[in-house]
Amino acid sequence: MAALGKVYLVGAGPGAADLITVRGARLLAQADVVLYDALVTPEMLELCVRAERISVGKRSGQRSMAQTLINEQLVDCARKYALVVRLKGGDPMLFGRADEELRALEAEGIAVDVVPGITTAVAAAAATKQPLTKRGLARSVAFFTSSTAPDEPDHPALPETDTLVQYMGGREAAATAERLLAEGRRPDLPVVVVENCSRADERILRLTLTDLARGLEPGHGPVLVMMGEALAKREHQP
Repeated sequence: MAALGKVYLVGAGPGAADLITVRGARLLAQADVVLYDALVTPEMLELCVRAERISVGKRSGQRSMAQTLINEQLVDCARKYALVVRLKGGDPMLFGRADEELRALEAEGIAVDVVPGITTAVAAAAATKQPLTKRGLARSVAFFTSSTAPDEPDHPALPETDTLVQYMGGREAAATAERLLAEGRRPDLPVVVVENCSRADERILRLTLTDLARGLEPGHGPVLVMMGEALAKREHQP
């Protein structure tokens, strides 16, 4: 029986190629094959100097390859190549379907490691110079998404926390704001929206919860929405 290769689930970070970890960049340079998400930039793929590149097109809200097919491709690649990289936007372990891929690889006895990446919420906080926590004001943060599996409720309960960060929030953010207002959150609660975080076409919007409830204009990239008292602008902040 031929030896199986090893698979690495690598976090690409929020978008900018120079925000991938040193370990992640080294593995891309060494990889025999890289299976990458739709949100991975061309600049990031330039780091794959010798690998076959396979797009697996995972992107929220758009038609993309089914996760079961991605799992099968990972297993097939591990049978053909020594070093396989599954390159995932942000961090593999946060809204990255990593559990399904790990289960598929482990079931076939394929060795797998995970290389973390900068998740978009942290990158967005840095891009906006807006900490998600603030002493005496915000000591808890929750990351959530409104995207659900077929057997889950369409509107799961919102986390009870000081700062809320909604991933893939473009279309669902208005509904989230309406629910928060109905729960008694103040209408002028600070909101920061970041589209295409860390990329050349990054866009930052500062709103209130009432503004957000009116909806966001359709964008051209992934949207992250941060809500909470900690998001208020500092006195001398540009």
